[in-house]
Amino acid sequence: MPRNLDLTALRALVAVTDAGGVTRAAGLLNLTQSAVSMQIKRLEESLGLEFFSRAQRKLTPTPEGEQLLAYARRMLELNDEALARLTDTAFEGEIRLGVPHDIVYPQIPKILKTMAAEYPRVRINLFSCFTSKLKEGFARGEFDVILTTEAAPGEGGERLATRKLVWIGAPDGIAWQQRPLRLAFVETCFFRPIAQAALNGAGIRWEMAVGGESEQVAQATVTADLSISARMEGALPQGAVAIEGANALPDLGHLDICLYQANVQRGEVVDKLLMQLRCAYGDAQCCLRAISGETASGRDDHLAGRLTAAE
Repeated sequence: MPRNLDLTALRALVAVTDAGGVTRAAGLLNLTQSAVSMQIKRLEESLGLEFFSRAQRKLTPTPEGEQLLAYARRMLELNDEALARLTDTAFEGEIRLGVPHDIVYPQIPKILKTMAAEYPRVRINLFSCFTSKLKEGFARGEFDVILTTEAAPGEGGERLATRKLVWIGAPDGIAWQQRPLRLAFVETCFFRPIAQAALNGAGIRWEMAVGGESEQVAQATVTADLSISARMEGALPQGAVAIEGANALPDLGHLDICLYQANVQRGEVVDKLLMQLRCAYGDAQCCLRAISGETASGRDDHLAGRLTAAE
C-alpha cells in the first residue's frame, strides 16, 4: 500500500533547516516549538531515519536529511503553485472567443484543452460563425478576441498568415469534373462570391447544390461527392480533400487569417490565449514574435494587469 509524505512535516523540515533551529522556525510557521519538534519526530519515525544531527545543540541535516530536503522543496513548491493557481481570483473569469467555423479544426480544440488545463477557473466561451457576423459582433462588443478569414485585415486587425484558398471535394471524387459544376456554400460564406466570380471569369457553368445556412448540409454534399466547395489550405473539413485536378478549375487566390482583440480583458490569461492563437495560425515569424512577447507590428504585447473576474 503506497504511503504519503506529510507536507506539513516537510514544511517544518525545510523551515528548521533554513532558520537554523526549531525556535526561529516555530516563529516563522506560527507554531509552538513543541509542535515543530513533534512534526520532525513523526517524520523521522514514519521513515525510520534521522534527518538532523543534534550534536552540540545545533541541528545539522544528516545525509538523509539533505536528500529529503531536495524533494521537500520541490513538493512544497508544486503544492504552493497549485494552490495559488486554483484559488487566486486573478485566474478566473470569462473570455469570449469567436472563430470562423472553417478554421476551428484542428487547432482550436487543442488550444481550449491547453488553456483549461492551465487555467481551470477561466471560462473560454467559443462562438463559431462567418467572418462577417464575427466582425459585426466584435464591433458591438460581443467578443473579446476573434479570428477572421478575409482579403486583408481591417482596422485594428493583425495579419497572422496568408494562405491559399483551394477547391475541396470527396476523396477520389468526380464532382469537380461535372458541368454545370455543383457548389456547396451557405449563403453568407465569405468564400462563396470568390468561387463564383472565379468560375464566371473562367467561363465554367455552375449551380448551387445547397441553400440556407447549414454548414453541416453543405459539408455532407461535398463528402458524398455531390458537390465541391472551397476552404483555406491547411483547414479542410473531415472527409474532404483538396482536389488534385484543381488545375482544371480557376485559381482562387489567397486570404489572410487575422486576429482582433478588444483590449478590454487584460492579463496573463489573455496573453497566453493570444500567444496560442498566433502560434497555431500564424507563420513561423508570427509564432516567434508571439513567444517573445511581440505583436506583428513589433511592439511589446505583454499586457499588464490581471484578467478581470466575471461579474
